[in-house]
Amino acid sequence: MKELAGRLTALDPDAGAAVQVIAYFDRLAESRAGLEALVRGAAVLAGVPARLVDADRRVQVRVEADGTRRDSDLPPDAAWPSAALAPGGMPALWLERAAEPSVVDAVILERAAGAVRLVLDRTRGRAPVDDPALVETLLDATAPEPARLHAARRLGLDPAVPARAVAAADGLPRIVPEPHGAALPAGRLGLGPAVPMLDLPRSWAAARTALRFTAEGTAQDPGQRVVYADELGGTALLADLVVPGAEPPPDVIALESAAAATPWLLVTLHAVASTASLRAAAAEINVHHSTLQDRLVHAEHLLGWPVRTPQGRFRLQLALTMRHLARS
Repeated sequence: MKELAGRLTALDPDAGAAVQVIAYFDRLAESRAGLEALVRGAAVLAGVPARLVDADRRVQVRVEADGTRRDSDLPPDAAWPSAALAPGGMPALWLERAAEPSVVDAVILERAAGAVRLVLDRTRGRAPVDDPALVETLLDATAPEPARLHAARRLGLDPAVPARAVAAADGLPRIVPEPHGAALPAGRLGLGPAVPMLDLPRSWAAARTALRFTAEGTAQDPGQRVVYADELGGTALLADLVVPGAEPPPDVIALESAAAATPWLLVTLHAVASTASLRAAAAEINVHHSTLQDRLVHAEHLLGWPVRTPQGRFRLQLALTMRHLARS
């Protein structure tokens, strides 16, 4: 690298200096240098003070051009050359230079920011929460325990805190620590039980099953958009009996046929199956009790079985549930 830098300097001073900057930060990264050493390297190489500010991780380091650390409470100037720690992120590393940045300044910022990001991910316990490789490792029962614990720490998860695996309709697995609260994404979600970190593969399997019981929450697909696996109980056994893409059970076929001819049918039947009484069901869908009775007479004619008896209501609940499970 030293010989290459010398040759490039003879041809193009900026190119030679850039190669030297790259080699310098590579050496710092290999020696596992800390944040202050990296910011100091940027300042000394650029000949101006360098500043690192990461508010999320409460990190603030400022080093003068002579290598002396001297932090400042003043905010960085937006006109200074800067770099983000991740693509699309906010600036976090600045060179306190008022003039236009040079090619070498750009290389310094790029290499220093990359090295700083690696140190923060390693030492401050936070990596992108949607890092697919880390999430996959944590949910893989065949991965060694040390690898899964390492993945948990890189994701910013405390191995001592129980967490849930989350299966979403978009296919991307997620992990949320307890209590999860507002951490849940939008859309159809199946949540596995809260378990110790190393049991997350079991939670993931349950989350995928729970996702099959979810609905869009619309008139054509009424039902819960979020289902917790540990609330399914014995109902979860239905998931093994109804295979997506196979011929649906007869009652599901009857539901689909009736719904195709009657737009209000599915939301009405869901209200009947999920509330405590017919009056509560009527209030749920905002119709008069007599109107609901008329609708149910028509629905029973289309379906071929009663839905107002205990046995018929149970059959209806099963049919609506199997309709979700039969979805491919």
